[in-house]
Amino acid sequence: MLARTSWKLTHIILLIAGAMWIWFSRVSPEDALAGNTFAPRPGFQAPDFVLTSPNGEQISLSELRGQAVIINLWASWCPPCREEMPALQKMYETYHTHGLEILAVNATNQDKVQAAVEFSNRLGLTFPMLLDQDGSVSRLYQLQSLPTTYFVGRDGFIQDVVIGGPMAEALLRVRIERLLGAIQP
Repeated sequence: MLARTSWKLTHIILLIAGAMWIWFSRVSPEDALAGNTFAPRPGFQAPDFVLTSPNGEQISLSELRGQAVIINLWASWCPPCREEMPALQKMYETYHTHGLEILAVNATNQDKVQAAVEFSNRLGLTFPMLLDQDGSVSRLYQLQSLPTTYFVGRDGFIQDVVIGGPMAEALLRVRIERLLGAIQP
């Protein structure tokens, strides 16, 4: 009886918390129609950022306009992030010459630079790894789960978002070919 009461109470609390979240994060229809909302989701322009790689190279998203870009937010301690990296590397090797760029944005504010670099080196990752040391890109992209991957078209607009992982190679291939306009490797 006590377990059933506890279970009901937990669910009631979760329902109330969910309702409060919906209420406080709501956007008025007028703001939505006026374009006064920001959400990094399909159909919206990908928010620009400038980040530095572990070797000091600065890369900005806006400089990559004209290329299809995958932005993968990850951390070295995250099992699904680690598991999908080999598939990302394979896709990079296959499609980079067709105009694909992959930016592995390490959530360094939640990770250690050394751990991220060691993981990248161990796997032989060749796409740029960028360090989000202060969490600004995580906040800009409203990161809720690791990994989160944004597929950005050549025009700079987000075409697709995958929250969570690991992404299978087949899923990546389909989304990348859509980004590139059905290019065959």
